[in-house]
Amino acid sequence: MILLRHGQSEFNAAFSATRIDPGIPDPKLTELGRAQAAAAAEALAGERLARIIASPFTRALETAAIIAARLELPIIVNPIVRERCAFHCDIGTPASVLARTWPELDFSHLDEQWWPTLEESEAETEARAAAFRAEMAALPDWNDTLVVTHWGFILCMTGERLQNGEWRRVDPRLPGPAEVPWLRA
Repeated sequence: MILLRHGQSEFNAAFSATRIDPGIPDPKLTELGRAQAAAAAEALAGERLARIIASPFTRALETAAIIAARLELPIIVNPIVRERCAFHCDIGTPASVLARTWPELDFSHLDEQWWPTLEESEAETEARAAAFRAEMAALPDWNDTLVVTHWGFILCMTGERLQNGEWRRVDPRLPGPAEVPWLRA
């Protein structure tokens, strides 16, 4: 499968400049973020892909929509690939609002509040990543999947810190990183 970090969000732009949480819940993509998503779509055009799994955060959905339009792929929303809850940007949008905003996508399997109320521990995020790795490894066509996800989730899956719009191919049948170092803001 391919793990893609969403394009630059309004949160990413502000946080990278100040290293202070700007207090933006569920931010949208910036113009640069939309360009990064379009560039990823072009780079992935030669890959054999059958589906996109996307986090329910707006920045991931917007990235997935740009790629899905270019590659003519369905999007499956899966909250297990969401970001680790640690900043204001990790406060999501209620499922009913997402369903009205994205009527072509299925949110019926999400709780109305699908994100954690409290900060998520490293161990909880690592457990989610391990569960997703096992879920994907059980699929015969895991290799045909693009996952639009987030920095912390990708870190748990690969041990790598990807920039917005970067992607890595991952074999879910192989073990994940043994230890995940977390950056503290």
